[in-house]
Amino acid sequence: MITKKAIEKFGAIRTPFYYYDVELLKKTLDVYTSYTKKFKYNAHYAIKANAEPRILQIIQKAGLGADCVSGNEVKLAIKNGFAPSKIVYAGVGKSDAEIKTALKAGIYSFNCESVPEIQIINDLAAGMGTTARISLRVNPDIDAHTHKYISTGRKEDKFGISPWEFESVTNLIKNLKNVKLIGLHFHVGSQITDMSVFPLLCRMVEQLQKWFIDRGIKIENLNLGGGLGIDYANPNENPIANFKDYFTLINRNLIVRPGQKVHFEPGRAIVGQCGHLISRVLYVKIGQKMKFVILDAGMNDLIRPALYQAHHAIENLVSTGKITKYDVVGPVCESSDKFGHNILLPETHRGDFVALHSAGAYGQVMAMKYNQKDLAKAYYSDELLK
Repeated sequence: MITKKAIEKFGAIRTPFYYYDVELLKKTLDVYTSYTKKFKYNAHYAIKANAEPRILQIIQKAGLGADCVSGNEVKLAIKNGFAPSKIVYAGVGKSDAEIKTALKAGIYSFNCESVPEIQIINDLAAGMGTTARISLRVNPDIDAHTHKYISTGRKEDKFGISPWEFESVTNLIKNLKNVKLIGLHFHVGSQITDMSVFPLLCRMVEQLQKWFIDRGIKIENLNLGGGLGIDYANPNENPIANFKDYFTLINRNLIVRPGQKVHFEPGRAIVGQCGHLISRVLYVKIGQKMKFVILDAGMNDLIRPALYQAHHAIENLVSTGKITKYDVVGPVCESSDKFGHNILLPETHRGDFVALHSAGAYGQVMAMKYNQKDLAKAYYSDELLK
């Protein structure tokens, strides 16, 4: 929740900007790590969700490792204090240069997504005189019941190695001298709110890891990825994701063998609710059928509604007028630059502050300069409210 004191400070800041609630971020991390410590799990924060250095530093100090999907993310993780021994690296299209960056850094594991990738990592590691630790990212063909653009575990998705490839993959690895198989990696999607997906995933993990164990292949690590959703509809009422049910279900359903380590890759669930996109109203336009609130923030600042048809709670932070229906839109020269249709807001005027909540994940990190708009800056509660 954005406090009255914070709103008073917003007047001196050029909009649009991102506002991060540091207290909420730290509280979320405290809750999350209470469960990872209880069950002796390992966590690697998914940097793609939010790569702001201050955010990364807070997360690193909480004890999490890093989950990276590019060579530059590996570099950024190390720059912000993450130990290479706690960095995992996924992605279907790792370039040779990116692989070399990760090999030189000595990361914990490459999460490999194809047979050709394993061969290339081996060849590059051989050329550098080192051995790469790898996990196989398995595509378990599970529908996570989320948006099709963020589903990653179905057989038609581009991600991961399918079970029908296991025989050829294991035969290949046996003959490669510069890779070492250390585990299996699973990630079935993002913004998962149907908790029944996770017991299903655990059962599939057991079924698939048993294939390897039955053939004498030791599986040291099980990485279940991330994907736990947040409450976009009621962020003020539910600012922290349902970690209790999530970890209870995992612990109850996942079979962990002696000596095995279990890993997770949280992203949105850690940072999603701590970030808000703050905008000013430029105009209120009266159309024949609708009233439009035109903001100075647009799809260039927060692309999720245009890209995923995603919902973000929208709040007028200053008005107490009569409740009215509006379409809330941005200034970008695209009809898709719309944040909400028939949104109930108090009577809104030019200059009012409007917050788009739950913007801490896949918000600022996906911003662009389309229409040559300036990139929104980041401000942090503990600095702004001194």
